[in-house]
Amino acid sequence: MDEDLLEQNKLPELKLDAKQAHGFLSFFRTLPNDSRAVRFFDRRDYYTAHGENATFIAKTYYHTTTALRQLGSGADAISSVSVSKTMFETIARDLLLERTDHTLELYEGSGSNWRLVKSGTPGNLGSFEDILFANNEMQDSPVIVALVPNFRENGCFVGLAYVNLTKRVLGLAEFLDDNHFTNVESALVALGCKECLLPMESIKSSECRPLYDAASRCGVMLTERKKTDFKGRDIQQDLGRLVKGSIEPVRDLVSGFEIAPGALGSLLSYAELLADESNYGNYTIREYNLDSYMRLDSAAMRALNVMESKTDANKNFSLFGLMNRTCTAGMGKRLLHMWLKQPLLDVNEINSRLDLVQAFVEDTALRQDLRQHLKRISDIERLMRNLEKRRASLLHIVKLYQSSIRLPYIRSAFKQYNGQFASLIKERYMDPLEFWADDDHLNKFIGLVEASVDLDQLENGEYMISSGYDPRLSELKDEQESLEHQIQNLHKQTACDLDLAIDKALKLDKATQFGHVFRITKKEEPKVRKKLNTHFIVLETRKDGVKFTNSKLKKLGDQYQKILEEYKNCQKELVVRVVQTALTFSEVFEGLAVLLSELDVLLSFADLAASCPTPYTRPDITPSDMGDIVLEGSRHPCVEAQDWVNFIPNDCKLVRGKSWFQLITGPNMGGKSTFIRQVGVNILMAQVGSFVPCDKASISVRDCIFARVGAGDCQLRGVSTFMQEMLETASILKGATDKSLIIIDELGRGTSTYDGFGLAWAICEHLVEVITAPTLFATHFHELTALAHENGNDESHSKKAFGVANYHVSAYIDSSNRKLTMLYKVESGHLLNLQEEPERGCEEINHCCAWTCNKHHDIRCLDRSSDGRLIRILALWEIIYCFLLGPPVLLLLE
Repeated sequence: MDEDLLEQNKLPELKLDAKQAHGFLSFFRTLPNDSRAVRFFDRRDYYTAHGENATFIAKTYYHTTTALRQLGSGADAISSVSVSKTMFETIARDLLLERTDHTLELYEGSGSNWRLVKSGTPGNLGSFEDILFANNEMQDSPVIVALVPNFRENGCFVGLAYVNLTKRVLGLAEFLDDNHFTNVESALVALGCKECLLPMESIKSSECRPLYDAASRCGVMLTERKKTDFKGRDIQQDLGRLVKGSIEPVRDLVSGFEIAPGALGSLLSYAELLADESNYGNYTIREYNLDSYMRLDSAAMRALNVMESKTDANKNFSLFGLMNRTCTAGMGKRLLHMWLKQPLLDVNEINSRLDLVQAFVEDTALRQDLRQHLKRISDIERLMRNLEKRRASLLHIVKLYQSSIRLPYIRSAFKQYNGQFASLIKERYMDPLEFWADDDHLNKFIGLVEASVDLDQLENGEYMISSGYDPRLSELKDEQESLEHQIQNLHKQTACDLDLAIDKALKLDKATQFGHVFRITKKEEPKVRKKLNTHFIVLETRKDGVKFTNSKLKKLGDQYQKILEEYKNCQKELVVRVVQTALTFSEVFEGLAVLLSELDVLLSFADLAASCPTPYTRPDITPSDMGDIVLEGSRHPCVEAQDWVNFIPNDCKLVRGKSWFQLITGPNMGGKSTFIRQVGVNILMAQVGSFVPCDKASISVRDCIFARVGAGDCQLRGVSTFMQEMLETASILKGATDKSLIIIDELGRGTSTYDGFGLAWAICEHLVEVITAPTLFATHFHELTALAHENGNDESHSKKAFGVANYHVSAYIDSSNRKLTMLYKVESGHLLNLQEEPERGCEEINHCCAWTCNKHHDIRCLDRSSDGRLIRILALWEIIYCFLLGPPVLLLLE
């Protein structure tokens, strides 16, 4: 085992003589300096990297510099590393699919003559797709975004364009953003952006520093482009060639934007879309509206564990990993990726998805039957991309055919359903399937494949055109079979002449370096040596026997090889013709891909809801301006899925005017963070169209989920723990509306206790009085619970009837041994119940800065001897708008 591993990791030997090394070094020095580019050179049997790239690869992937070799001598020598083909594929996947700080280039050639043959970035996988996804499914569709920021008095006006190269979609948007670029960050998350183009001048601008930070948080690579690239001068003409259908709607769409067309122009140039004729007439263009989906920033995605992470112990640690039970090869996974980043806002569309999920949950036989059929559906989107890129073969055509013939079974399964959602299923699936599968669409493709492909040979792993498909091919096939028959007869005649048993003593070998030859073992050779020397030509004597021929066999063999070559050439021509014909069905397969991937994801939701130990329930969805958020017996789906967890459910009732803002206190490890996160996860799942892990759920649609959970810093960017906390909070205060959901955990812990409490108090009051969004605020500042009393009684502040309520996570202390036991139940009130013990309450909190209790009602218990701490807190309250809602200020407090 160890020897196999050692052999697998063994470095290929760098084989270059002095002349070759000198020629290569002269070429290598002419390459432009690009710190992000990782350049590989194809040496046929292995690859090499040189210079700084070699050091980077040795340290990152081999974890040692002993892998480095010196190429050249003296001062001209450069570090080099050789990489096997398997290792090259591993590095390519990591650079393009996992990291966002490098591009990849591949060169071919020899001596001093090398040329760039492949290049890729995290946003544009380009010609590396075959390497990246040869044995892996394509789980996400990378998107490239281009931004043009235009700073104005009232904020930054942003022009945005994007291209999805996998789905061949272009998009445009324009919107006003704040100085933290919260809208840009939400758009990058929703689109699944991997790379972002910016004008070179913008990247260098200090005003764009927050934009750089937003892209960094989203894991997006920033690419500089010249300002001249961001021109929309010929954009309508270019789009006329790329976009399918009439040009008039395209002109109307583009003319409605001011600066976004310039961003789109830079994308067309960067991705070289016009250089590839296969793109012509295959793209669609649309306007991207930020208000079409729930907005999620990078902090919310991390706090709710929406996407998978390398640090996950198992797939159920993330919401995507838990919900991903899709069957199709890649299509369903990519759609689930997109849906989780783009939860719906339209109540009708959410309920439509929930109706379908409910139908599949209630009819187990239908769900299982459909999943069995979907398992045999290939990745139609990628197959069609190969067709359009002229990279397809008969293998791709056969996979499309095998997927196509499953559709009648899917339709048949749907026909068996007669539940309450039969009309919806007919409208969403049966009618479209019937349309796409008729004689003018898919049946015509099926007929083409059955007529052109030799399906009988598929069991042997051979993909060939049927000989009956073309007269010339049929003629060549007949000639080939005739020659094979003559050769077999000659084999029999030779066996008779030599008095040897056919196929046992005398064998006929094909496709050797001599063509068709006879072979006998060395043991039999002495018996026929005389005849061999007089009537045959001995070609070779080896351990496996003696090979010989005669003039008749050589003539027939030569004729056979000639016919075989003609047959293969004819096959290739016909394959090209069949592939081109199959390409005309692209619209059919695009429609089917959308249909089947959606069905796959909804079945995945249903399978998850029905298979959990405690089944999920369907949530009641109400518009954002109506209803409350009530989750009875709610659970965290990812936590309860862990083997070692016996999850304790909790109720969450965010009721307008009563408990719309909830302060949750309690000891560490008591379950506060899990509780507030599970509320966010439940709402996100519901708006995606999934059942939720609750006994009963009623959810008022939220336009955004803001989450500030956990303290973190980034010293490399000069951001302290406190600064990171404030930046995330500023994003909430600027971006949240009364239709959002806000989740905050331990705000104010990144600085001193008194400063932190002052900030927490100020921010809570702002959320209550100004933003009025439903909020879950977990804290150790028990003093904040006074907000509930102040909010209800203090008329001097003219506070709105918003509804602040106190909750706590319960714990039990054994009086005999003082042992603490966490109960993980969220209960009404705070840990120190002042209603029951008013005297004790005042006594224990008299040292605090501000408080309200039952005894003193609206009178704050203030300790004036706290060395100016109260003054500092009030000062922080006054400057909260300056720091979080306006431009940064520097404040010195005594």
